[in-house]
Amino acid sequence: MKAMILAAGRGERMRPLTDHTPKPLLRVRGKPLIQYHLEALAAAGFRDLVINHAHLGAQIEAALGDGGRFGVQIQYSPEGATGLETGGGILRALPLLGEGPFLVVNGDIWCDFPFATAKPRPGALAHLVLVDNPPHHPQGDFALQDDRVTNQGEGRLTFSGIGIYHSQLFAGCRPGVFPLAPLLRAACEHHQVSGQYHGGRWLDVGTPQRLQELERLLEDT
Repeated sequence: MKAMILAAGRGERMRPLTDHTPKPLLRVRGKPLIQYHLEALAAAGFRDLVINHAHLGAQIEAALGDGGRFGVQIQYSPEGATGLETGGGILRALPLLGEGPFLVVNGDIWCDFPFATAKPRPGALAHLVLVDNPPHHPQGDFALQDDRVTNQGEGRLTFSGIGIYHSQLFAGCRPGVFPLAPLLRAACEHHQVSGQYHGGRWLDVGTPQRLQELERLLEDT
């Protein structure tokens, strides 16, 4: 299975840190945030990776190269200066990802999730990893009933930014800028999304304050 790291976000909430450095290259404990994903994916057995980029994307390619020193092979999916949002970015990268299922992880999260444990239910168009709701997102995104993800239900959880998607999820989509969430919610309505709960460490590194929080977290480990 191939994997994709979403690295095309502008990082507006991270400014001014991201004015001259793309968010995935911001350093935590001496290494770029995206490197933690590369190492974890390689440890889980993923070898073929796709990374999309937009804002200052050339810096990402220069920093990571072909991925050889991380034990992976990287292909890039450039999106220009502004990016295509999550859905549009994945659609653009589909020729690199192939027709089967592929794993996608947001470039601006940090977690200790073991990627090799993500297993979609047969027939599912998507498989989502859900986590406890963080303080900045108390309402959650989805509910998890056994291994099925639903739009409504008790005990709502937050989508971690880690998922496995089948290319058929994007059937009928046109190239351009569009989000992923409406596709996932539509698939949930048709009982085509499975999921699992991750109770380990997870952090949405979306602001300078959370970047500092991650620095402290890793300092204590």
